[in-house]
Amino acid sequence: MASSFAGIEIGKRSIMAHSTQIQTAGHNISNADTEGYSRQRVNVTTFEPLYRPDLERAEVAGQIGQGPAEQSITRLRDELLDTRIIAQTNEESYWGTRDKYYQMIEEIYNEPIDVSVRTNMDMFWQAWQELSVYPDSDAARQAVVTRGESLTNTINQQYRSLRGISDQVNSDIIATVDQVNDYSRQIAALNGEIVRSKAMGDNPNDLMDRRDLLVEKLANLVNVTIDRKDPDEFMVHTNGHVLVQGSVPRQIEIEEILDNNGYGKLVWSDTGDDAVFKGGQLGALIELRDKDLRNQLQSTNTMTLNFMDLVNDVHRAGMGKNNVTGLDFFTEHYFVENANGNYDRDGDGVEETSYIFRISGTNGLKKNEQIGLSGTMTFNGPDGDVNVVYYPTDTVETVINRINDSNGEVKAYLDRNNNLVLKATSANEIGNPDFVIRHIEDSGMFLSGYAGILSGSGAENAYDFNQADAVEILGTSNFSVAPIMNPAEYVEVNQRIISDKQSVAAAFPNGQGFADPADARAAVEIASIRNTKVMIGSQRTFDDYFADTVTEIGLKGEQSANQLASQNAIMNDLRDLRDSISGVNIDEELADIIKFQHGYNAAAKFVSVQDQLLDTIINRLKV
Repeated sequence: MASSFAGIEIGKRSIMAHSTQIQTAGHNISNADTEGYSRQRVNVTTFEPLYRPDLERAEVAGQIGQGPAEQSITRLRDELLDTRIIAQTNEESYWGTRDKYYQMIEEIYNEPIDVSVRTNMDMFWQAWQELSVYPDSDAARQAVVTRGESLTNTINQQYRSLRGISDQVNSDIIATVDQVNDYSRQIAALNGEIVRSKAMGDNPNDLMDRRDLLVEKLANLVNVTIDRKDPDEFMVHTNGHVLVQGSVPRQIEIEEILDNNGYGKLVWSDTGDDAVFKGGQLGALIELRDKDLRNQLQSTNTMTLNFMDLVNDVHRAGMGKNNVTGLDFFTEHYFVENANGNYDRDGDGVEETSYIFRISGTNGLKKNEQIGLSGTMTFNGPDGDVNVVYYPTDTVETVINRINDSNGEVKAYLDRNNNLVLKATSANEIGNPDFVIRHIEDSGMFLSGYAGILSGSGAENAYDFNQADAVEILGTSNFSVAPIMNPAEYVEVNQRIISDKQSVAAAFPNGQGFADPADARAAVEIASIRNTKVMIGSQRTFDDYFADTVTEIGLKGEQSANQLASQNAIMNDLRDLRDSISGVNIDEELADIIKFQHGYNAAAKFVSVQDQLLDTIINRLKV
């Protein structure tokens, strides 16, 4: 027979269950605006009835219920949906970061505004064109100098702006790495607390909400995946590497890189291996700094260096109105003072490398002449050596185009004396120096006996920068030491020309070594550089360079904006779906509170009735 007090126990359990449900609904309402909070529900089940079938029991009509039991308090969360959101979050932040910075980059180029580099360069060429018409004019020379100064100032400003954005990105990388490390530590600490709580039989809902929120914030910074297979060891991975394993976080450090403008690379603190991130804010920042902005800075430096070098090459050979010759129009700054380009690269006090930018041959060539030679030239490339094959029926121009069309980091052209010139470009790999020829080799005789650059063919006569005095193996003494890094930062008009405008060379020396007043050959030759195929690489003219650069920036900016809009739409749908499952609806919670309140009142009335029944039995019945 059931106890006479069983009804009181049933009422008590009902009151406690409804009280817990009201408290949980109030917890939901109070956290309606809490970031990352998931609404909670009390799972109520029936308490185990009396007289289980496997036990002896009295002869009664059936099992006797004992009221409700609070089984658990759980949060409403769709883990599959969470996994999708985490996977998409890094894409949204990746494109959002790129879009923000490309808007800043687009503003720098100012195309086609009058203050752009291209506009100022056009005006510079026009000044030389005017000087070629009036070679004896001081006003025309003044225009050349003034427009030269305007051009160099604009190039300097463009470089500083690009470098400023690059420095800002680098600062963001440092701050983001600190955030990633901090989130990793917090997630690991929460993992430990969650495991301890679950071991006691509890559901640490609020702790798990905090962990999921931190994981989503981490996914905003780096591309991560989560592993819930082991309930005692929640894991976070990024690019196949463990970022958090249970209560153990991995940390990231920044390690300095040689020849990288003072920027560092990311490594794992415990192993020292490179830490690579492809998505998220950090992945976008690293790609922007080490690829996009680095390419823009290198492109600006390449344009500036070759523009300066080509103008100086003609101006040195020309003569001013004051019969001064041998002057560079733009001031060049060399990376090392050593005449052979010897440089102590590793800082051990011994010069073990040669930094050479340009090598010119000794033999005059005809660009349409067949070379009558065969062989394979080898140049340094972005991922190792690059081979360029030539055949007897090739013309000089064909071989030059083949060198320039390859992905080697050494390019070629014929100078004003029709000598073959090899120049270094910017380096693709961060660890390699810009504008330094690293390797030249020829299995045949094109670069040696034909062009007069190397002293012989084969590996034994190859030029390699990994040794001091490497220029001694060349077949020419006409070479130029590599410039100081970032020539776009310091390019300027020669102060000697600024102080004496008559030093601007419009003519070439005549037979007596003087400049004829009517001679404008030097001015014509400099003005013709504008449309001559003189650029290094696939961009053959300066106009090609500006057109390709502006187009590339515009298209990448458009891509970022389109991808960001697409990702925003995807993420809005996913977040709305999650809110419909996990979000707190205050109206719904208030309706539940009213329902639970009625249940609580009914349970209290039930207890009151049971109390009256017991009172009747105990106090009213007389023996």
